[in-house]
Amino acid sequence: MADVETPQAAPARKNADLPVRIVSAIVMLAIAIGALVAGDPWLDWLIAAVVLAAFVEFVLLVVKATQNVPYRLAGILAGAAYIGLAGAALTRFPPAMIVGVVGAVIFVDTFAYFSGRTIGGPKIAPSISPSKTWAGLIGGIIGAAIWVAAWIYVVGRRTAGDATLMFDATEVGQIMVIGAVIAVAAQSGDFFESWLKRKAGVKDSSKLIPGHGGFFDRVDGMIPVVLVAAFFGVGS
Repeated sequence: MADVETPQAAPARKNADLPVRIVSAIVMLAIAIGALVAGDPWLDWLIAAVVLAAFVEFVLLVVKATQNVPYRLAGILAGAAYIGLAGAALTRFPPAMIVGVVGAVIFVDTFAYFSGRTIGGPKIAPSISPSKTWAGLIGGIIGAAIWVAAWIYVVGRRTAGDATLMFDATEVGQIMVIGAVIAVAAQSGDFFESWLKRKAGVKDSSKLIPGHGGFFDRVDGMIPVVLVAAFFGVGS
């Protein structure tokens, strides 16, 4: 998700807008849950609206990032494929898979944030995103693996009538690999948007979501995860 580009001022700013961030998060969560429960066409409309908003923000970032017209056109076309294909794939996922993808990205972000803050250590790419550490990535992998294990248990085993809680060694290894793929994909999306925002000279993709920046800021890590899931035929 969105990086804090000026760490020195981050604590005060975050504390100041915390109530706004919480209210915005509750509203976004309520809308998402409502669309999931209502199903089509509401869910597809919500996905389409988010895709359109994220793409518009992406285009504006590209325009700010370079004055070279051919580069702009190439970037916009690449963004249309990148964001559009993810949106199209998401509309084909069943609701349980959408919950799985969204939950996985949230767990990656949450565990990466707290492990990075707690452990610290070497940065992955400080020139692009000064807040991302290797410890955070490892935490993100663990978070994704925990979510995947819980999701498999609830959606897979419980639905099939198997209440076995424990996973064998092979399953644990597979879950960790899946968690690593998800975490790397999600953080790659983060890095890509951070790089683009630095080129554009902005902190957020927009200010459409109070306290959270723009829609592209919210889905930057989700886009590559959806594309990876679609590539491997997960949820189709």
